[in-house]
Amino acid sequence: MNWGKRLFILIAILGTIATLVWAFLPKPVTVQLATVTRGNFQQIVEEDGKTRIRERYVVSAPLLGKLQRITLKAGDHVRRGQIIATIQPSMPALLDVRSTAELNERAGSAQAQQARAVATVARARVALDKSIADLKRARTLAASHFISPAQLEQSELEVQLNTRELEAMRYAALAAQHDVATARAALLQLKNGAESGKTWPVIAPIAGEVLKVNQESEGIVAIGAPLLEIGNPQDLEIVVDVLTSDATMIKPGAAVNISAGDQTAGLQGRVRLVEPSAFTKISALGVEEQRVNVIIDLTSPATQWQHLGDGYKVDTSIIVFSADDAVRVPVSALFRKDGQWAVFVAENGRAIIRTVAIARRSGLNAMLNQGLQPGEKVIIYPGDLIKPGVRIKAG
Repeated sequence: MNWGKRLFILIAILGTIATLVWAFLPKPVTVQLATVTRGNFQQIVEEDGKTRIRERYVVSAPLLGKLQRITLKAGDHVRRGQIIATIQPSMPALLDVRSTAELNERAGSAQAQQARAVATVARARVALDKSIADLKRARTLAASHFISPAQLEQSELEVQLNTRELEAMRYAALAAQHDVATARAALLQLKNGAESGKTWPVIAPIAGEVLKVNQESEGIVAIGAPLLEIGNPQDLEIVVDVLTSDATMIKPGAAVNISAGDQTAGLQGRVRLVEPSAFTKISALGVEEQRVNVIIDLTSPATQWQHLGDGYKVDTSIIVFSADDAVRVPVSALFRKDGQWAVFVAENGRAIIRTVAIARRSGLNAMLNQGLQPGEKVIIYPGDLIKPGVRIKAG
């Protein structure tokens, strides 16, 4: 047999062996791959919230008597000092010791509320003056490039928020002043006696819109019974209840992205307050959760959220951390191994396990300190078939 035939037979045998080996090798596992990227990373807290009118005033009955039918409806505009209800005082009640005590208590409480409101206005005015002074300094420093545009924007937002706070506190002070005047007048009428058939006008303490009529029909009302609510629908805020574990990351001034449908997508807001006291809430799964309210001010122009009203549902994304040059990996690629975070990296058609150090996590992405480089491919949603060194192919 010549060398040519021998060589041919040898090649055929080797080819057959290679085919058999390839046939019995495990088939590559189909996987989903994602690319490690570099760019902006934001850690956010996402929760549903609802709008509410920042300052709403409940007009209550100043004395016991017969309320005449209230003709106002929700949405009606009222002026400050406008008569919104009429009560015919009950003569026996005016001479009753208990009624006297109640009116004295209301007068004392109203005076205390007025003093508190005056102090709150003064505090809000000081805060606004300070933020205005800080803004002037920030503009000077920004002109000399000593601070970033973001810091200047923060100072401008502080002035806007403090201005709204002062307006709200003045609004509350007017209402408190009205309460004092009403309580004193009712007490004076009690001391002087009431004329038979004389009616008592209930006037609006502030200008605004009727939000709700609590007592529309004619009937007997007690002292302090709520009659209707008045407020300014254009002065909205958002309240969001978040888990206390998330609340520890949220600071006043944090930026918020807000959406309440297609017409109100892209709204901006700022966290004004994280309330100091938490409460227990039962989740949809029946689990007890400790939550706390976060109050958010809308910073977008009012023309962009004029479709919103009191009690509307909104979706909020509170930004608790932001970095412009971060190495990002999908959270779905991460898993725990020996107490550390790890990923499967695709290298030369095989799955290679690698330990990574995570700085922060968000909903979809995690920010890495070390372990991966931008451009590398990682396996997302790795299943039980994925082992170190196993052959893989992109699905």
